[in-house]
Amino acid sequence: MSQSSPSSPPPRRKLGRNGGVALICGVVFVGMVGAAYASVPLYRAFCQVTGYGGTVRKAEAAPDKVLGQTLLIRFDTNVRGLPWDFTAEQTDQTVKIGETAVATFKVTNRSDKPVTARAVFNVVPEQAAVYFRKLSCFCFSDQTVAAGQTVEMPVLYFVDPKYTEDFETRNGKTITLSYTFYPAVDAKPAGEGVGEALRPPLSPWRRRRGRAIASREPVVCAGG
Repeated sequence: MSQSSPSSPPPRRKLGRNGGVALICGVVFVGMVGAAYASVPLYRAFCQVTGYGGTVRKAEAAPDKVLGQTLLIRFDTNVRGLPWDFTAEQTDQTVKIGETAVATFKVTNRSDKPVTARAVFNVVPEQAAVYFRKLSCFCFSDQTVAAGQTVEMPVLYFVDPKYTEDFETRNGKTITLSYTFYPAVDAKPAGEGVGEALRPPLSPWRRRRGRAIASREPVVCAGG
């Protein structure tokens, strides 16, 4: 009686099937990595458009009408990991809705060398963030302050008149704008760019290189 050997799939076919699985896994992995990197600028854009998470929206122009209704704007300042004194020149301001106002902040570098930092910010209550708009702000870019130097940093802002049309905000009387300065992720070497005017903000792709600013504050987006 003859014995038949067990049958097995052709090696070439098995190799081809394994290669296809490996190719699919590779494509999925690359896609996941790409999505992770792309999510950063997309999320920042989403925050800027919607004011999500208490993130203030940058404005290109002031509104064309000013209402009689007023709001109390309060200012809060914080520093994390920096030899800086950071204060608001005014604790609060009463402004008309739609009116352009200026708030001034002051930073003093207590160290013996230049320090570069960036401010992150948010608005409370969060529902008001979509209507709190900035025309100019030191928070749009890194700030370098020389050793022992004191600098003033203005913020030009307004509250959009649509604030009064939203049922979640129309009865609100107070808005708090909070800033926290952190060491800059991509600071320049000491002495370079000291005391210069506001620089263009860093590219989200550049800031994404494996590092992020950690914060316990309810701020989820940085930048304009």
